[in-house]
Amino acid sequence: MFAAVVRALERGEAAALVTIIATHGSTPQRVGAKMLVWDDGNSVGTIGGGCYESDAAGKAREIIRTRKAQVVAYNLTDDVAEEHGLICGGQMEVFIEPLDPSPALYVIGAGHVSQHLARMAHDVGFRVHVVDDRSKFANAERFPDAVEIAVEPITEWLTRTDLPAGAFVVVVTRGHKHDLGALQALAGRPLRYVGMIGSRAKTVRIREALIQSGVAAQWLDGVRAPIGLRIGAVTPEEIAVSIVAELVAVRRGAIDQPETTALSMQLRRTGA
Repeated sequence: MFAAVVRALERGEAAALVTIIATHGSTPQRVGAKMLVWDDGNSVGTIGGGCYESDAAGKAREIIRTRKAQVVAYNLTDDVAEEHGLICGGQMEVFIEPLDPSPALYVIGAGHVSQHLARMAHDVGFRVHVVDDRSKFANAERFPDAVEIAVEPITEWLTRTDLPAGAFVVVVTRGHKHDLGALQALAGRPLRYVGMIGSRAKTVRIREALIQSGVAAQWLDGVRAPIGLRIGAVTPEEIAVSIVAELVAVRRGAIDQPETTALSMQLRRTGA
């Protein structure tokens, strides 16, 4: 079990650990029994099987999304036990906690803001990947902490690359065309965070273009744009601070799914 947890953390996989923390009466597993659940529903280990294990797995997947640990109590009544083939009738409590791996951050574009953003994001625990088609900008000298630097056409790289569901993606390219292509390549993917830098007018134009190209409005409603907390940022360094602050807030659950986003027509400025 612990080896599975370590592998999940090393790979940055979205998962939650379910542990029995208390039992009373007859239960199929003892205190300390564990089950690791991934966001796709796969699991390893067991807390005893039956309907309550299925319920705990479902709650674990929700906790992966909310990032908020929870204690859940189950009353294994005789009727429930008989229905599911469990010879028990006790009670138990389980603790469900999300794993907290270093999340992958894909910085799409390697300009000045990206350089500061990548350094700050690394310092607060993100595994940074940089994508740009210009080797003059996307290189180890400018991004010494990046775990990957892809120097390729942005849209082509995104189209063929399978990003993990728990990934954060920040679109900070050098122009409208590249931003639009990046979001088209990302459209529909169940990512933890997708954000784009830009002005109010730019984000409106991009949303309209994406809708016309067939991108679902529901997916666009989950895109944060303009990105960054509202701190009045002006310089590239300040803009990077505002973006990283938002990434941390989303990671730690201080900000839920985007309720204020330009691509959902509730527009705001970041100073970018």
